[in-house]
Amino acid sequence: MSSVSAGWYKDPADPSTQRYWDGDGWVGKAIPADAVPPDGPPPPEEPEPVVEETPAVPETAAPPAYQQPGQPAGPPGPPPGWAPQPPPPPGWQPPPGMQPPPGWQPQPGAQPMGAYAYPYPVPEVRPHGLALAGLGQRLVARFIDILVVLLLNVVVNGYFVYLYMEDFRPIFREYYAQVMAGAANPVIQEATPRMSTLSVAIVMIATLLWLAYEAPSISSRGQTLGKRLMRIQVVGIEKPGQIGFARAFTRWARLGMWTLFWYCGIGLVIQFLFALSPLFDTRMRQAWHDKAAGTVVVSLPPGVSPIMTEAAPGGDQPGGER
Repeated sequence: MSSVSAGWYKDPADPSTQRYWDGDGWVGKAIPADAVPPDGPPPPEEPEPVVEETPAVPETAAPPAYQQPGQPAGPPGPPPGWAPQPPPPPGWQPPPGMQPPPGWQPQPGAQPMGAYAYPYPVPEVRPHGLALAGLGQRLVARFIDILVVLLLNVVVNGYFVYLYMEDFRPIFREYYAQVMAGAANPVIQEATPRMSTLSVAIVMIATLLWLAYEAPSISSRGQTLGKRLMRIQVVGIEKPGQIGFARAFTRWARLGMWTLFWYCGIGLVIQFLFALSPLFDTRMRQAWHDKAAGTVVVSLPPGVSPIMTEAAPGGDQPGGER
């Protein structure tokens, strides 16, 4: 059954006309494409009177344009009972590797939308009946979450940062004094053993704080504080509701684990690209970490609560155990 709603559409077989599509097939006669169609389906057609004609050939002979096997006379034609295939419904797209239906012609001036694409608008994807979250909503929600995680780091990691700065100040003062004295090649003292240990500990704690903040809330509710304020929710593609901790961790890990590479700068660059990756998927607006977890981010209309159902069985994987 087609997912295209009933209505008047241009006839794919003849773009200069339009016909009524009742959800299962074409009904009624075609009318000019620029004519104003009536409301609803066209009136039923009156059956034409059947006029019996005397066959021009004996009843035992084959119908015109039909060639019996092994008889060379006459050009080959369709067998008895053959009927042409109906034109495709509006918006129909063939599966990969399938040819367009016979008799289909592209509409003049239509832009191609892929292999054997038809000149009809592709319906907007609405997972579980909800609109996809916009990039602006997702970026603002991510910015709010960054501020929350930063505040947690101030509380938990603040003391370790203080100890690190206590060892770093003498090194910086010595280097600054050399620069002010006009030294040609100022020498930077090596970091103390405690600084090396603290630098690793600070980054590890920051990563774990982000994990503890985001993964459990996405697992159970599909929302962090930022997503809740922006009224967006992370749901599974196959079903709404809870996605489970395994998929929530997979989604976070593709983005959050790059925090361990902040020291060389590459971690921040990759995380920035991950934040913009929904732009690369114009159909589902899935970020790279959404694709890894099989999730999608939807927008909740005003007054609509987050969709809550039990997580999928079998290790939180879509479709259950494998």
